[in-house]
Amino acid sequence: MSRRKQQYEYQQIIRSLSDRLVEAQMPIRVLDAVKWDDEVRQRFFAADCRQLPPVDRGYYESRPLSFDPVAKKQEFQSIERDITRQLGQFSPVGQIMRRMCKEYRMVIRMLEARGTPDFGLISEELYGAASDAFHAGDPTLADFGLMLSDYLNQIADRGDLKDEPKTLNASAAVQKLQERLNRVFGEHESTVRVFESDGIVADAAAGADYIKIRSDALFNERDVRALEVHEGLVHVATTLNGQNQPICTFLAKGPPSSTVTQEGLAILMEVIAFASYPSRLRKLTNRTRAIHMAEQGANFLDIFEFFRDQGLSDEDSYTNVSRVFRGSCPDGMPFTKDLSYLRGFILIYNYIQLAVRKGKLEQIPLLFCGKTTLEDMRTLRQLVDQGLVVPPKYLPEQFRDLNALSAWMCFSNFLNHLSMERIEADYANIL
Repeated sequence: MSRRKQQYEYQQIIRSLSDRLVEAQMPIRVLDAVKWDDEVRQRFFAADCRQLPPVDRGYYESRPLSFDPVAKKQEFQSIERDITRQLGQFSPVGQIMRRMCKEYRMVIRMLEARGTPDFGLISEELYGAASDAFHAGDPTLADFGLMLSDYLNQIADRGDLKDEPKTLNASAAVQKLQERLNRVFGEHESTVRVFESDGIVADAAAGADYIKIRSDALFNERDVRALEVHEGLVHVATTLNGQNQPICTFLAKGPPSSTVTQEGLAILMEVIAFASYPSRLRKLTNRTRAIHMAEQGANFLDIFEFFRDQGLSDEDSYTNVSRVFRGSCPDGMPFTKDLSYLRGFILIYNYIQLAVRKGKLEQIPLLFCGKTTLEDMRTLRQLVDQGLVVPPKYLPEQFRDLNALSAWMCFSNFLNHLSMERIEADYANIL
């Protein structure tokens, strides 16, 4: 058999296993499985916001999963066995796919445990906990959230940093966002659609090739810019790049480990594209603080008051607290997915900083080649060299031309060695 034919058959084996993995995960919709219906909200407000929402194990049992969890776990187990049989124990691409199989089985176990303490424990395994440290002796994610809150408090009363009025309704926001994305993805390709939706909790949500805007939400120009960067340039772009993979099709879909990378990359993009702003950052820090409170034993009512104290309306407070306890009970352990934003930002920032320091700039754009996970980045570089993974088609300008990003990281690498305490003391008389 010729070498070219052997290579072709090897690629077809990978493609077949990858396609099976993509198909197997299709019915698993974590957020749909853990969300609370509107009746829970109505009953909470009917009780004048003084009683815990009526959510327990029985509530989730009345809302069965859209798939057979036992059969689905067996399916992933079978795929994992076939990956080893057909690719071998030490195949780099096989190692990625086997890890994904294990992770999806863990996701299923978490969903089976809705309304029990095990749900929160598995959530911590998948998404981390607010009390996790990045390295021994370093601040935790909860410490990072508190530190950012302190910084934001210092500038909270500045009139020139107040948010612009939200004068754009959903229809106007859809039009403006569609125009922006057409310039990025191509107006005539109809690659990405933006439309209104009644069925989402957040102001916006990204799908494979679309972005949904909540029909009753209001926006300003800054919000639209943030949605372009966060949802469009990262979430949609990485999905399309994953779908563009001819062999490793699994890159079009991502387990929770890729969620951390995705959200971290999205927040970093907001920062370097100057699309972020204090009130948006406050939203992320408050979510982190709320999860930490729940980890420490606070219940739904305690955290509802926390958000009220932050100046949120009762409706917005309820929405934010329900994010913390969805999948769990109102006095149980939290669903920690929302830690992905700040946790992912730190991990991605450190990765890019280290890549610049070591002169491995070619690895940075590969973050966009699909739903990637940081621990797979070295392997992805190998797969690109082998022709098994293609570089990303859709890449933000900041990552297409790495000149400015590299210069920033070079300065950052030096500035990280300076003592902020000494700087503060030295500048005390001039600031």
